Amino acid sequence: MSWKETSNGRGPSQSGGPPDLDELLRRLLSWFTGPEGKSDKGSEQRPVPWVWILLLVGGVVVLYDMFHLVDEQERGVVLRFGKHVATLQPGLNVRLPRPIERIYKRNVQLVHTFAHEDSMLTQDENIVKVQVAVQYRIGDLERYLFNVADPEATLRQATESAVRAVIGKSKLDLVLTEGRSAIADGQQVLIQRTLEDYQSGFLVVGVEMQSAQPPEQVKASFDDVTTAREDRQRLINEAEAYRNDVLPRARGEAARILEEANAYKARVVARAEGEAGRFEQLLLEYHEAPAITRQRLYLDAMETLLSSTSKVLLDAPEGNQLIYLPVDRLLGGDGGSGSAAGQPQATSAPSQNTPPITAPRPRGRVSR
Repeated sequence: MSWKETSNGRGPSQSGGPPDLDELLRRLLSWFTGPEGKSDKGSEQRPVPWVWILLLVGGVVVLYDMFHLVDEQERGVVLRFGKHVATLQPGLNVRLPRPIERIYKRNVQLVHTFAHEDSMLTQDENIVKVQVAVQYRIGDLERYLFNVADPEATLRQATESAVRAVIGKSKLDLVLTEGRSAIADGQQVLIQRTLEDYQSGFLVVGVEMQSAQPPEQVKASFDDVTTAREDRQRLINEAEAYRNDVLPRARGEAARILEEANAYKARVVARAEGEAGRFEQLLLEYHEAPAITRQRLYLDAMETLLSSTSKVLLDAPEGNQLIYLPVDRLLGGDGGSGSAAGQPQATSAPSQNTPPITAPRPRGRVSR
């Protein structure tokens, strides 16, 4: 069918020509807005201005919904009509607007903590009350969102199971004292293994045993045992400290004695070697002049012996003269009635039958 001019005079003038786009757009807008009325000259209806505003706002909203900013600590999961199609990395990402695609962002670096407390049975059939703190974060966002219906509840159940399993294989003394660190490590490994079997997407950062206490009915007895164990450890530490104080001093004293012995040995050996050398030299002198050497040795020996004793040597001519000697003054005394021990108390003249005191010294020599 050929096109004909319409009643308003704006149709195509020839048959088979292209349609007027402006006319089609005006008709489409009028269909949304309704007729606005005609002027006196018969002009056609026009769309109201708020339609353009709505279109502009809608476009801005669509553009805003297409841009997604992911922080450094976050990851994003893209669902297109409910199906996972991509994972967003940190930075600015452009995706299709809703409802075509939906974005779910989670902080995968934030560490969460929850505490679990319960009473359980140990290997030696004792009841202990244990409180455990578990630190975790999201390791795989896809598994966290899609594999488990309630990831937090799954984590709590896995924690309870792991704590009971590890405590059930441990004795009470180990749980209450020095075995907490090893037990906490075992619980962390078992919790992580269980979560990986469930593919929950969690990563266990750490497990800490905050407290481990016996039942209230026997708490007093356990406190006594703990006190005794602490006293035992304190005494062991004191003994170790005493040993660390005594042993170094004993080793130092032994080293000092060894050094003194070595020095004494070196001194004696050197003196003996020196005496041997002096004797050899004296022997040579003796072979050359035996009489002079004997006389010199005799004089040296007498000088050595008499140098440490109080003595008066007198060489007087033969006769019966009365000789008075102030022995105390000669010996350095103070002239009192008494003198020092070992010194002569008084002097007396020799009798007529007593020979004079002589010595092999030159005449007229008096020495002390």
